[in-house]
Amino acid sequence: MKRIIRLFLILSLTLTSFAGVAQNKLISLDTLINKTDPAWPLVKKWIDSAKNKVEILPVDSAKAKETLFNAQVSTYATLGSVIYNTGGIMVDNGWIRILGSGSEKLNRNVAGWNKGKTIENYGDKVPYLLIADDAVGGFFAINYGGLGEDIKNVYYLEPNSLTWQPLGAGYGEFLIFCFDSDLSKFYKGLRWSTWNQFIAGLDGTKTYSFRPYLWEEGTNIEKCSRKLVGIEEMYKFNIMKSKELSVAAEAKKEKPKQ
Repeated sequence: MKRIIRLFLILSLTLTSFAGVAQNKLISLDTLINKTDPAWPLVKKWIDSAKNKVEILPVDSAKAKETLFNAQVSTYATLGSVIYNTGGIMVDNGWIRILGSGSEKLNRNVAGWNKGKTIENYGDKVPYLLIADDAVGGFFAINYGGLGEDIKNVYYLEPNSLTWQPLGAGYGEFLIFCFDSDLSKFYKGLRWSTWNQFIAGLDGTKTYSFRPYLWEEGTNIEKCSRKLVGIEEMYKFNIMKSKELSVAAEAKKEKPKQ
């Protein structure tokens, strides 16, 4: 019961933090750094007992403080604790990259990565917040109204459909999913047979692109050619193509039957 209450409070504080951002009332760094009850010990406990391989990337204190302030999240919340205590987290040999405050291996941070994508400037109202991505061009985001009515829940932009799918979990639950779930089951059809030979040394600013595209009907990833592309390039392409496919699908629905 205590764990449930704490998770509820953490999720509530995360939402409150971004509500403050939406109103352009920036919270001071001293206020954001919770010294009495930070979430990091809880997250670290999850990592220490994880079933999947988890690597905590080294944190630079100055970058962590800057990212925390720009993201406007308290370290009482799980998201804030990851930003403040890690340069990012690599799961399953780097198949999933959870953003923190940036490091050499994952040279992106939560606040900076969202700027120019979900927001124009720090302090803007955010429709959704990009928090993680993977080696096949999938993106994870916390919904703040731009993806559905289930505020605070994490969505996944599937590379094989280019649609945002709700995971039915908040950020803390998303971390537990990454650490403990059967990722082979979640990524069924999105992992080729020798994937683990290519992931360990993968740069956190790169992802794999496939031909034929994974979202094309009948595509078998085992028969696809693949190449590394920049994660920024992949995100912009997937968002553009996702909108195109959505418009095409709507037009097909509205087209009168002959």
